[in-house]
This record gives sequence, C-alpha cells and structure tokens, in this order.
Amino acid sequence: MYTQSLDLPRSHQEPVPTTVDGPDAAHQAAFDAKLAADGKIEPQDWMPAAYRKTLVRQISQHAHSEIIGMQPEGNWISRAPSLKRKAILLAKVQDEGGHGLYLYAAAETLGVSRDELVDALHKGKAKYSSIFNYPTLTWADVGVIGWLVDGAAIMNQIPLCRCSYGPYARAMIRICKEESFHQRQGFDALLAMMRGTDAQREMVQDAVNRWWFPVLMMFGPPDAASTNSAQTMAWGIKRISNDDLRQKFVDATVEQAKVLGVTLPDPGLRWNEERGHYDYSPLDWDEFWRVINGDGPCNRERLATRVKAHDDGAWVREAALAHAAKRAAREAGAERAAA
Repeated sequence: MYTQSLDLPRSHQEPVPTTVDGPDAAHQAAFDAKLAADGKIEPQDWMPAAYRKTLVRQISQHAHSEIIGMQPEGNWISRAPSLKRKAILLAKVQDEGGHGLYLYAAAETLGVSRDELVDALHKGKAKYSSIFNYPTLTWADVGVIGWLVDGAAIMNQIPLCRCSYGPYARAMIRICKEESFHQRQGFDALLAMMRGTDAQREMVQDAVNRWWFPVLMMFGPPDAASTNSAQTMAWGIKRISNDDLRQKFVDATVEQAKVLGVTLPDPGLRWNEERGHYDYSPLDWDEFWRVINGDGPCNRERLATRVKAHDDGAWVREAALAHAAKRAAREAGAERAAA
C-alpha cells in the first residue's frame, strides 16, 4: 500500500556504488540504455548492486506496510455496524494480505528469501509506513483510512505502475485497482455517516481531525530532506517527488471534503491563485521521525501483534512443508516405478 520507506535514511547501511567500472562497465551501459529508453529491468537482467539493494528495501518495506496495515482495520471486523460493512471490511483486509504476498514475491525475484524479509521486520531492522502506528478509535476511523490513507496510497502507487523494475510494476497494476475500490468504499462509508445523526457527523469530523496531518506525512519527508529521491528517480523506480505527490493529494482531497461536508483541520489551508494549488500548513516532521523510529502511539503493539501471529502460525507453515515433501516423495516414487 505505501512506499514511504523509500526515503528513509540509510544510516545503518554501508554505502553502495551506483555505477561500476571494469568488466561490468558494458553491463552498466546496457542497463543505462534500457532505463533511458523507459524499458523494464527483469530479474534475469544485470543490474547495479545499489539498484538491487534499493529495490529490496523498498519492495519489502512496502510489503511489510501491507501486512501491518491489516491490523488497524482488522480489529473492527467484529464491530462493524452492519453485515454489509462487515463483508466489505473483510474483503478489504483480505486484499491487503494479498498485496503483501504479491510484493514479497516481487522482492524474492531479487534474490532475497521471504524468511529474511520477515525476520528483518520482526527484529525492527526494516520499517513500514508510519501511518499504521496510529490507533483506530471509532468506526469512522475505518472510513477515514479508506478515504484518506488509501487515497494517499493510490496517489503514491499509480506512478509505481511505471517503475523500471518489471515485477514490481506489474504487481502494482493489480494493487492499484484494488486500492481504488478501497478508497471508494471508505468515502461511501463516511458519506453514509455524514447523512446520519449529529453524533455520527461529529465522529467523522473527529477522525478526520486526527488522521489528516499523519496522512500528509505518508508521502515522506520534504524533497529537500529526501536523501534518496534523486537517485531513485534517475533509476526510474520513483517517478514523482514527495512534495509534488503531497500537493496533488491535497488539491484532490479538498474538493472531496466539500462533497462529504467535513472540514480539513488546517487553518493554513487556502487556495493560492498564483500557484494554482492549495497552500497548507507546515507539517510536524519531529512527530514523523519519532513515529518512524518506534515511538508512535501503536508501534510496539503493531509489531508485537505481527510477531505473535507469525509464531502462532508456525504449525501451518510446517504442515504445508511436510505435505509438499510427502507429495514430492510420492510423485518421485511413482516416476521410478513407471521407469
């Protein structure tokens, strides 16, 4: 769902050269030519170590975000206000799990195992989107996640359908289609509440007030503080800068808020005729980095829940492996008998 991790600092990593000399220079030239022609890099193609490492980091942390992102809404499945809303939410949470699986599979094409990726998440070495470290206090939060969080995700992810790495780009095509449904169902749920009682309208406004600024920070730090953007854009992994994506989201969402009848909680939000865009207040980047670094409202809860679910499901993975081994042995025996 979310690619904010692309712009996190690499302080814990060794620097990797972005170009090569010597015997691989011809491979580098072919790689550069393919990118210049807006072609796709495939798993069997030669690629610079830094390109591969950046992709592993981004795709895996995108996958982690999908899996962790099941939690804020998942705990509302049993408390949905109607059977219709329960069915919609079940389908949505299931979609997010599927997105994580697509993305883990895409990351595996780069030569890293899923066990390695999951272990990095569980040990706190890999990040996931900061937005999932905020609590869902009411049913309105579920609608706001669909409208704002998934709306921001779509804005971030549509350019990834043109990512230079083929498996990632192809995975994103299906994911974006499903995220579009998620955004629409969130808007629909909020619209129903805004047409309801005063208490329901107050609940929606309260949720919007709490989520608006964290959602704007989902796009990552300002371009001036985004240490990786220039290189990833040169590689064709990223297509649009953080600030440009954030501005596009603000411009689109203001108009949607008018239809809903909610107020976006920013006193500095106003149309700038000269720029042709909405201005908005500066964001609290200290809060952003606190949450990214593990000190958000739900960081510990989210990770502990994920680790527990993984541990509790160990018997399923072991049974599946045992069944696969038994089936392979049976098929091998049948082939020997036939020979």
